Amino acid sequence: MLLSVNQTENDRIFDCMGLFKKDKLQIIAFNGYGTSDRFYVRGRALEDENVDLGHKGAFKLLINTWKRFETDEIKNTPIKITIGGQITLQGKTDHEGYYLVNEKVDSLSQYKNGEGWVKFEISFLDTKLKREILNQNRFPGEMLIPSNTASFGVISDIDDTILHTGVVSSLKWKVIINTIFKRATSRKPLEGAANFYHQLHCGRTGEEANPIFYVSHSPWNLYRYLELFLKTNNFPKGPILLRTMSSFTRRKRDEKPQKQREIIGIFTTYPELSFILIGDSGEKDADIYIEISKMFPNRVKAIYLRSVSDGRRMARVSNLFAAYKNIPFLMVNKTEEAIDHAKKHGFL
Repeated sequence: MLLSVNQTENDRIFDCMGLFKKDKLQIIAFNGYGTSDRFYVRGRALEDENVDLGHKGAFKLLINTWKRFETDEIKNTPIKITIGGQITLQGKTDHEGYYLVNEKVDSLSQYKNGEGWVKFEISFLDTKLKREILNQNRFPGEMLIPSNTASFGVISDIDDTILHTGVVSSLKWKVIINTIFKRATSRKPLEGAANFYHQLHCGRTGEEANPIFYVSHSPWNLYRYLELFLKTNNFPKGPILLRTMSSFTRRKRDEKPQKQREIIGIFTTYPELSFILIGDSGEKDADIYIEISKMFPNRVKAIYLRSVSDGRRMARVSNLFAAYKNIPFLMVNKTEEAIDHAKKHGFL
């Protein structure tokens, strides 16, 4: 029989030739948020596809975009989180490779830095996985515990709020082109947005360390892309909350959008904190923010919505807020208008 060489030997030969070589394993930790006694972190275990977010050239950008969405997840595998070399927590990835560790942990505040970030390490608990693991099976992560000096929090949309995306364009073609053919480091933020967010972060005293949360309808596949964009353009560091690809098709008719559920989660986690909500007038931010303000009375300090080049949508949003005057609201054409408004109301 011609197939006399066993499978193990074939694998060795193919690996030496560079054929069918399996990618190394990695764990991505999305920046989480919690409290002094609550650890709440999400992430995903994947094969490392060597995505180069800074590479130039249309073809390379196309290939890297494909790699971001054509993921090979590590399903149903146990993971371990270590905080400060002393606290150990365990979790498990699901059928899409995602994990959520939501545990009550005492005295987490002793591990946070001056801005409130708690650093931890995450690793595969099963060390007998038949694959090579990156970074000696040690992957970094961070979780935010808002400072006691914070006067309020900020929850901001990303698309067309701080990042030009074309989310209201016909058939979303601008979103597709921008995501596929533009590097994160070359994407342009809305003018003055980073400065405004830093002022909100510092607050009126300049030392408040008000937490910033970034929430988007984009899938988690774009997490590192958006994280690099925020860092490149000097936005304040904060948790980035996205959604799974499966949620685009599996939401029930009466179920709240993932973005809204994320915002509700933040409000629930910090019952003593009020928030400024920032979005755009192109999608459903106005509806979501008004509903949030009704769910959590007296906890929305202000709502800022970026203007978009769509008269019909702008008129709809204006009509919504015409009958809703109990919360400071501003339709923002230029960032300077929002800064002046925030100063007038004592936020800056």
